[in-house]
Amino acid sequence: MTSLRDTSPAASVAPDLTERLAPVLRTITADEIERVRDALAQAGLLGADTHVAYLGLAEPDKRPLLAGGAPDAASRRIRVMLVDMATALSQDVIVVPATGAVASVHDLDPVTDGQAPVVLLEFSLVEELVHRDERWLAAMAKRGLTDLSTLRVNPLSAGVLSVDEAGRRLQRCFTFVQKTPDDLGWAHPVDGVTVIVDVAGREVVDVIDYVELPVPQEDGNFHLASWVNEPPRPGLKPIEISQPEGPSFTIDDDGVLDWLGWRLQVGFDQREGLVLHNIGIRDPASGEVRPVLYRASIAEMMVPYGDPSPQRWFQNFFDCGEYLLGGFANSLELGCDCVGDITYLDAVMAGNDGHARVVPQAICIHEEDAGILWKHSDNWNGSSDSRRNRRLVVSFFVTVGNYDYGFYWYFSLDGTIELEVKATGVVFTSAYPGTGYRYASELAPGLGAPYHQHLFSARLDTMIDGLGNAVDELEAELVPRGPLNPTGTGFTQKVTRLATEQQAQRVADNARGRVWHVVNPSVTNRLGNPVGWVLAPEGQPALLADADSDIHKRATYATKHLWVTAYDPDENYPAGDFVNMHPGGSGLPEWTARDRSVDDADIVLWHTFGLTHFPRLEDWPIMPVDSAGFRFKPHNFFGRNPTLDIPEAVGDHCATGHGHHDDSEHPHEHHEHHEHPRENHQNHQIGGLA
Repeated sequence: MTSLRDTSPAASVAPDLTERLAPVLRTITADEIERVRDALAQAGLLGADTHVAYLGLAEPDKRPLLAGGAPDAASRRIRVMLVDMATALSQDVIVVPATGAVASVHDLDPVTDGQAPVVLLEFSLVEELVHRDERWLAAMAKRGLTDLSTLRVNPLSAGVLSVDEAGRRLQRCFTFVQKTPDDLGWAHPVDGVTVIVDVAGREVVDVIDYVELPVPQEDGNFHLASWVNEPPRPGLKPIEISQPEGPSFTIDDDGVLDWLGWRLQVGFDQREGLVLHNIGIRDPASGEVRPVLYRASIAEMMVPYGDPSPQRWFQNFFDCGEYLLGGFANSLELGCDCVGDITYLDAVMAGNDGHARVVPQAICIHEEDAGILWKHSDNWNGSSDSRRNRRLVVSFFVTVGNYDYGFYWYFSLDGTIELEVKATGVVFTSAYPGTGYRYASELAPGLGAPYHQHLFSARLDTMIDGLGNAVDELEAELVPRGPLNPTGTGFTQKVTRLATEQQAQRVADNARGRVWHVVNPSVTNRLGNPVGWVLAPEGQPALLADADSDIHKRATYATKHLWVTAYDPDENYPAGDFVNMHPGGSGLPEWTARDRSVDDADIVLWHTFGLTHFPRLEDWPIMPVDSAGFRFKPHNFFGRNPTLDIPEAVGDHCATGHGHHDDSEHPHEHHEHHEHPRENHQNHQIGGLA
């Protein structure tokens, strides 16, 4: 068969890449976690008050691995972030589980380095301390609130610390009224009072009673049928999804997944959640699996609130860096969270005690119909053809405080990769000060919801047919009327190579259709042009905060929709490794100050996307899903439409063979037969117990 592309041996990677690296990159196992804990204990690093804030795979430098270096057990290194809840000392530790060796220990300077992420003790400890504080009790009594059993104290990450707070491990706290154990406390904020708690010193540092605002009284108990007081909507007929021959994918114990030409390794991390490695797609012309992405994840998400009032100026939450997003993964339920023929993966991670804990059915993998793939009815030759698209879905859901987020990675037959984040749950509430308040919406009588954003950073370590990649910015450009455009109807495409890290800090522009084309200059398609994939942003607002604000300094990554950096194995999180109480300037702004070349280099893309939320009445008492994401799709990568081999749909509602003029039979890809009921699932453990 004639190849539809030209290749350069220097740019290629080994065809057995996924299989060879899978044991090195697989999610940590329960056995490894226990060995790491033993190593920490033997090294004297697990004192009576020490908590394991984070434990995850410290991935090896990919370059020697891709060059053919033989992986060994010692290449599996585990990173552990510890915090002593008596002294507030945070430590960054590397352990080799195969040998039990502690490779390094770094004590953090809390003033310059930040601190380890929040641990569960801080959530329970805060309410106990606050309930005993006379200043807080007086502030509550002034508002007629004396029943402690109804007063919930909500601990929140402290943000930037003032001079007199430096070095402490703080939480800034709000209070809510929960009338009964079944009541939705978010409906009744006690606004105007902020409590500052030193969780390491077990001390309430200050109680600041800024303003007295009425506590909203209307309930929001959507979860109680008696409160909803509406009969179920009539006429809702069941939808049943079945795959009588089972799913079209396979997955092994290392998480290596094969689906209709796609190959990738599914992993999970306590900080990032889903982590996907070695994503490649089969070229129908050559039959080879061509690499696209070495690694893909959500490396940070941050929720900045836009109400600058004294009691809530600090509300800027880093759900990955401060709270460890993956650690709040839900156990998913068949028929509710996922529908169809489902394969579940358990997630294994470390608890704050350092022992392994399992979240059953944390990851959902399934196929779903995705509408029309392509279609044409030709008036000249009389043919009429169409094909159905389907996509592979790899997803998980988390609950972080009031909000719930679903992360859905989609892989389509035509090579498109999409990420959709589904935001739902309960909006963060406040008292509504009065008509015309500029920084919040009123959702119920006297109940406010501050304006805010949800800003995610996708880390995409690209490997388009090899490591030598570059980024071209593509956008529409008008051609001035003149000799080259006499009718004024001409327009063209402007192409700008982003050559250095400083030049590659870009903002989306939907008015010009701006996208970013990741190319491999050393590999050309059959027409002689570099192969590539396009990152298409949604183009919603980046961070809406003043350049001199604290949050701008801490979340500089969110001020641009695109950053491109030269690959460095130590550069993994866009706001820095230790975000909790960090003063700012870490991560992407620090790395890109070197202005390294990103032209025909081993590069990483960092894409900021998200929602700007002005809450509406319909978002209360529980918010219907709002979504954000991006699309990454082949652009001159294949020699033609790569889905011409997709067979016609066969089913009770689709006539086959109409208008098809080729006498050759469409070969259906063979799959092993499985006996599956209409809704079925298989359960596996990723990073599981041996």
